[in-house]
Amino acid sequence: MQRAFNVVIERDAEGFFVATVPALPGCHTQAKSLDDLIERTKEAVLLCLEAAEEKGEPSDFIGVQRIVVEA
Repeated sequence: MQRAFNVVIERDAEGFFVATVPALPGCHTQAKSLDDLIERTKEAVLLCLEAAEEKGEPSDFIGVQRIVVEA
C-alpha cells in the first residue's frame, strides 16, 4: 500500500538539508544533498510508521502555516 506524506524541508546553519514529516511526530532526518535527503526521509517514514503501529498512535496531518512575528 502506498501512502503520501507532506515533508517540510529547511537548510540549517551548517548547510545541511533537514526534513520533517509533520504527520509523524519525531520523524525527521538530514543530509548534505536533496537527493540523499529524500532517500533518508523515506527510510525515516517507514521506521516511524512501524513505531506508530506498535504504539497504536494514529495521526492526522492538518497543514503547514507560515506566520510572521516582529522580533
